[in-house]
Amino acid sequence: MKKFNFKNILQRKKPYLIAEIGVNHENSIRKAEKMILQAKLGGADAVKFQTYKADLIASKNSPYYWDLKKVSETSQYKLFKKFDKFGEDEYKKLKKICDKHKITFTSTPFDIHSVDFLDKLVPFFKIASADFTNLPLIDKVCSKKKPIIISTGACDIKEIIFLDKYLKKNFPKIEVIFLHCVLSYPTSFSDANLNFIKILKKRFPHRTIGYSDHTMPDQSMMVLTKSYEYGAEIIEKHFTVDKLKGKKNNDHFHSMDFNDVKKFRNNIELIKRINGEIKNRIILKCEKKSRKNARRSIFTLGKIKKNQKITYKNIIAKRPGDGISPIFVKKIINKIAKKDLNDDHKIKYSDFR
Repeated sequence: MKKFNFKNILQRKKPYLIAEIGVNHENSIRKAEKMILQAKLGGADAVKFQTYKADLIASKNSPYYWDLKKVSETSQYKLFKKFDKFGEDEYKKLKKICDKHKITFTSTPFDIHSVDFLDKLVPFFKIASADFTNLPLIDKVCSKKKPIIISTGACDIKEIIFLDKYLKKNFPKIEVIFLHCVLSYPTSFSDANLNFIKILKKRFPHRTIGYSDHTMPDQSMMVLTKSYEYGAEIIEKHFTVDKLKGKKNNDHFHSMDFNDVKKFRNNIELIKRINGEIKNRIILKCEKKSRKNARRSIFTLGKIKKNQKITYKNIIAKRPGDGISPIFVKKIINKIAKKDLNDDHKIKYSDFR
């Protein structure tokens, strides 16, 4: 597998967008393929799945941490058990489907066993917020020497600093990306705290910083768009097909669809266009005609007779701006007219002595 390097990819100055299908496929390869295709059509760079077995991720009495109005199951174990039927063979099929549609395949491993077989399939790994402190899993992933994306949901800054130092000391050559994230399903807009992206960029200038979003998709995809404006270079959000968007009892309810991805991509293209690339203020080509015709020149205000003195009372600044600019008005004040000048006459320096 060709070595993957985010720093090289991000030189294109576009956010790298990961559509997280997770387990929205609900154990169906056919449904997963539809999601992969729609993610590609929308403009995602990668699709990400979640690889786990309920017995390895949660004890049988693990309580819920999501909104019961959206997901009615109160047991983590029972919820995970519903969607953990994919194994190595299924992920190999998904990888082939992604290759077919020319979109990057990756997955989040939730146990050490999954890391080994996923290593043959993924160009980079993702660590979920819930495993931010799971050093055995992080060590295993880092041993594969591939880029690793780590969400920081439910962390305090001391924990992020600790893991950053730990990774620098033990895996200095591994490319590490931290994603700002809020571990709440769904995340209210008032809890999104996108400004923390700026703080992460300032505190960890040696790391690429991104954003993993759990808010409900807004009509204009403003949350993702603002995260990019605040410096997120890699952006991740749950994804589903348009027909399942908003469905309860899985991650469909807070997932974006391909129309949302298209809106986000269009927003980014518009931002790039309106931001421009000039480093200094110059007269743009599109401004030259306006500069000439919309600026002002000095005109006579009423008739001026020969030998009459020019004062502020008998001149006025009017459009167009192809005569003497009013910025030079003091050069003609108190000058004497050589000849009679009609009203609304565009003044020239040759009109005076």
